[in-house]
Amino acid sequence: MWQIVAGIFLTLHGLVHLLYLGQSSRRFQLRPGMTWPDGSWTFSHLLGDESARSAAGVSCGLAAIGFVAGGIGVFATQAWFRPLVIGSAAFSSLVYILFWDGRMRALANKGLFAILINLAVLVASFVVKWPASDL
Repeated sequence: MWQIVAGIFLTLHGLVHLLYLGQSSRRFQLRPGMTWPDGSWTFSHLLGDESARSAAGVSCGLAAIGFVAGGIGVFATQAWFRPLVIGSAAFSSLVYILFWDGRMRALANKGLFAILINLAVLVASFVVKWPASDL
């Protein structure tokens, strides 16, 4: 049963990344006035906001693919799910940190909860070895 819960959780976490892909490409706003990833402390000054938005969208799409594939791997009890999920969680966290605007307000709109969930996934994967696999 916990394997099913883990697979669903990882898949849904990946799909939420697609919302940030839509936000970064300006297809819709997750919240009124939300401008993520404009003003990114690493990429906006170097590439400009338009290119930073494109890079953020591609990055969120890649993270989504990794988490969804990892969730499928959990459902299918494949040994490769754990490294894929660990890599996706680390990559996703890096994306939100690099595309952060450096301001401490409205952190929930800038991926704070994604980073916290990624940290929980990393702890569960590395320390607890959850979900347990009989592979």
